[in-house]
Amino acid sequence: MSAVSLPLWAEIVIAALVLMGAALALLGSVGLLRLPTFFERVHAPSIIATSASWSIMYASLLFFSLKNRELAAHPLLIALFLAITVPVTTIFLMRAGLFRARQANMEVPPNISSTVTGNPSKY
Repeated sequence: MSAVSLPLWAEIVIAALVLMGAALALLGSVGLLRLPTFFERVHAPSIIATSASWSIMYASLLFFSLKNRELAAHPLLIALFLAITVPVTTIFLMRAGLFRARQANMEVPPNISSTVTGNPSKY
């Protein structure tokens, strides 16, 4: 397999996208470590790391498309999978955290499901 050299502009754009993705991933990791509560910490990896993965996806899409001289679909499929699974996982983690916090009688936002159904219970 012969090595295909990319144009300089493509190498610069790919390097910038990879560095931006790495910087965003680092920012998400720092946010995960520094934020004090679970409900604040859950946003750093879900929002910022998703942005980082999109930046890496654009870099790999550009690299593999230019290298193979055809559109590379595998980075798009990975990004689509992340775009679907990350929000769902974050919702489930937040709901589990709210449930545990309510069981421990911590101060959390009220349960709006009980007020919609007409049952104004405490939980």
